[in-house]
Amino acid sequence: MSARKPAILFVCLGNICRSPLAEAAFRAEAARAGLDAEADSAGTGHWHAGEPPDRRAQAVARRNGVDISGLRARQVERADFDRFSHVVALDRDNLAALERIRPEGSAELSLLLDHVPGRAGEPVADPYYGGDEGFDRTWADVTAGARALVSKLGR
Repeated sequence: MSARKPAILFVCLGNICRSPLAEAAFRAEAARAGLDAEADSAGTGHWHAGEPPDRRAQAVARRNGVDISGLRARQVERADFDRFSHVVALDRDNLAALERIRPEGSAELSLLLDHVPGRAGEPVADPYYGGDEGFDRTWADVTAGARALVSKLGR
């Protein structure tokens, strides 16, 4: 394992629902575990660049003691693969998009739920087109993934 401080980039499609929630859950879990790590999030698409997270994502984070209102959406860039030690996709489509732009020998790529025993290959469902309950499920999934990733990185 490298001596470099872990730096994790969470990536979904628009960077307004799943990836900001994953970033927030990871920051909270890392703080609880005393893990010194950097975290950020981005989207493979550019549509929401500069926008805050979806109001429902902000609400579920707030209910769980985390404020994500200051985050702003951005699109992933090739430079992110050198800046971050781990680039973590929230579903297979975004993982495939990241694999296409990833420079050889750069950041480790994975799906978030690959880090949770028994959930390898599973996507975090996109709650955007559903109701509030979808955001609760997303929060539960990103928290499980974040906890498992923090545990792995803290070894």
